[in-house]
Amino acid sequence: MTSLICNLAGVALRNPIIMASGTFGFGREYGELYDLSILGGIASKGLTLHPRSGNTGCRVQETPSGMMNSVGLENPGITSFLENELDHMVASGAVVIANLGGAHLEEYVTGAAQISESCDLRQRQGQKAVDLLELNISCPNVKEGGIQFGVDTEVARQIVREVRQVTRIPLIVKLSPNAQDIVAMAYMCEQEGADAVSLVNTFSAMKIDIAQRRSAFQNTYAGLSGPAIKPIALRMVHQVSQALSIPVIGMGGISSVEDMIEYIMAGAEAVQIGTYNFVNLHAGEELVSGLTAWMEKEKVQSLDEIRGIV
Repeated sequence: MTSLICNLAGVALRNPIIMASGTFGFGREYGELYDLSILGGIASKGLTLHPRSGNTGCRVQETPSGMMNSVGLENPGITSFLENELDHMVASGAVVIANLGGAHLEEYVTGAAQISESCDLRQRQGQKAVDLLELNISCPNVKEGGIQFGVDTEVARQIVREVRQVTRIPLIVKLSPNAQDIVAMAYMCEQEGADAVSLVNTFSAMKIDIAQRRSAFQNTYAGLSGPAIKPIALRMVHQVSQALSIPVIGMGGISSVEDMIEYIMAGAEAVQIGTYNFVNLHAGEELVSGLTAWMEKEKVQSLDEIRGIV
């Protein structure tokens, strides 16, 4: 019998397909299109300690085989998420992943502690809570001139170490492809107690408005995602998977069943679907059914049979 089940830090997912943070909201809108319980998991919109209005000016630009975004982590804040969105995500039936960002170390730690305390309370009351916490270290460090936390291994180490100390929720660290050494970064996360890593986030990129003679984005650079980045992201997932003993979640340009299988063969325990959600509003359900059909056709009973074979 074909089984798509996979495991992240003791949390069982019915399949390896997770909707990536920032591309699926909190699931409400997509839930009007198809049954979200068929998904392996849903990563929330990126959350910060306090509400954020995001960046002004142009936020999205289409590119050949992809898109660029400079949304700026617009979100309602952790308190609003816990009060207004978490119950809906839990009711979806998919594994709930809270994605956490911050402008400085204290925001990460306080935010993680708040989510953790809410989970403890809900569990004591017999309620389902956040299953996994995904730490987005691609945020700019406002105390260090805006350089991403996830570029320097030792800077990121402090965040992972201190967040690990304030939460018992299984911890995923989402890695930036702009890291100086992504394998060293991933290994550090494992050393500091992360239960899994996810990669990659968007690549730093640029578009110039030649009519206005300036960058198309007010922050000059933006994040590139979509099929254009997949070969590079796949290589990074392969390298990291070979170096770690904790699960790896692969993402970057996935837009087909074949793409997902490539990531799994490269060593990924699960995958995240991002930009493709904008291209195909039914991406989740089509990929779930497509993966099932591929496994049956190829007589693959478990994903473990093909995981990391390359």
